[in-house]
Amino acid sequence: MIAHNWFESWFNSPYYKILYQNRDHQEADDFSDALLAYLQPMAGSRMVDIGCGEGRFSVQFAQKGFDVVGIDLAGNSIAKALTMAHDKLHFFVHDMRLPFYINYFDYAFNLFTSFGYFAKERDNHLAASAFAKGLRKGGHLVIDYLNRDFVLANMKAEETIVNDGIRFEITKNYDGKHIIKHIKFEDRAGVAQHFTERVSAFTQEDIYQLFAAVGMRQVAVFGNYQLAEYNEQASPRLIMVFVKD
Repeated sequence: MIAHNWFESWFNSPYYKILYQNRDHQEADDFSDALLAYLQPMAGSRMVDIGCGEGRFSVQFAQKGFDVVGIDLAGNSIAKALTMAHDKLHFFVHDMRLPFYINYFDYAFNLFTSFGYFAKERDNHLAASAFAKGLRKGGHLVIDYLNRDFVLANMKAEETIVNDGIRFEITKNYDGKHIIKHIKFEDRAGVAQHFTERVSAFTQEDIYQLFAAVGMRQVAVFGNYQLAEYNEQASPRLIMVFVKD
């Protein structure tokens, strides 16, 4: 049994969705279109959306004619995603550190920094290995991660966000290895809540080494959701594309 971690409770909390409700959905739609235009997958290609949340990208990929599976550890998110499932779109509660289908998918996606959450380095390697095992030979993996240097240069130490009457007090810091966000608020019952997000501050080289160790070859790197050239200081995102040899 894998031990309880911060992401298991926070991602299953209804307040997670409230805090992040203002994310740019059009930007997300455009990103998925840009990825598919770049990858040029054949109709009927098998895809897995790792850390799929409520299935936004999975649904988009299935609508474009692909056979899609979405997996996520958050049971509440998968329960909502399952309301959209059909014969070409499936969802499962699954831990990304554990192998799922083996040598099966043509494409794997891990989007919007849905990785790097683990306290132990071994778990990062387990996840990378599981990603690779799920792909057939020649299959593609897309990792969409934060760009550490850009985030650190633009990070607000303190911030207040009010959504749906909930006042979220947020503080951020960097401990040399992780970007840490503390989220404090009173829930609707007036009970004080405190959640912590802790994400590894991986560099491009860190991610390259992690996936090279499991037989993945880097073929492209982009710096934003329009797939512009990556710049270590200026790019908001670090989007890496790998192929399984």
